[in-house]
Amino acid sequence: YTFANLRRATQGFAAYLLATGQTGSVVVGHDRRFEAEHFAAAAAEVLAGNGFKVYLTDKATPTPVISFSVGAKGAVGAVNITASHNPPEDCGFKVRDANGGAIPPADLTRIEASIPAPGDGDAIKRVPLAEALRDGRIEYFDAKPAYLARVAELIDVQPIKEAGLKIVVDNM
Repeated sequence: YTFANLRRATQGFAAYLLATGQTGSVVVGHDRRFEAEHFAAAAAEVLAGNGFKVYLTDKATPTPVISFSVGAKGAVGAVNITASHNPPEDCGFKVRDANGGAIPPADLTRIEASIPAPGDGDAIKRVPLAEALRDGRIEYFDAKPAYLARVAELIDVQPIKEAGLKIVVDNM
């Protein structure tokens, strides 16, 4: 997992979005793994370089919250730097569609075919993070408030509070 390969994968995703007529904004997020924050910033630079407005999470964010943010921001997709359930020393590159869901296998094949060859740095369009932040092509955001507000709309927690239950959650 290198910055060069991450930029190649992001360029492939950007090319796929553009080839399928999807323009506008993309959400980029990450988990707490080693260098994930910096990998997310590198992905954001490439997406901004391809003309997308990028909403970059300002902190480590769970995958479901990143998926929710696609719809909340009206984005055409997302990049999530996470290896999900895999060992903590791993890192991964997940892409999401305009609904925040998984991209179908046939479209993943199209994305893979759009990834520039190793060493073809000229094929990768990118804008330095500081420049893109200054001109608004990349914007940091906290995904948590909108997600929690939506959950609060969907779940009536008062009966749960009144039930006197003791609830334990194990995310794994």
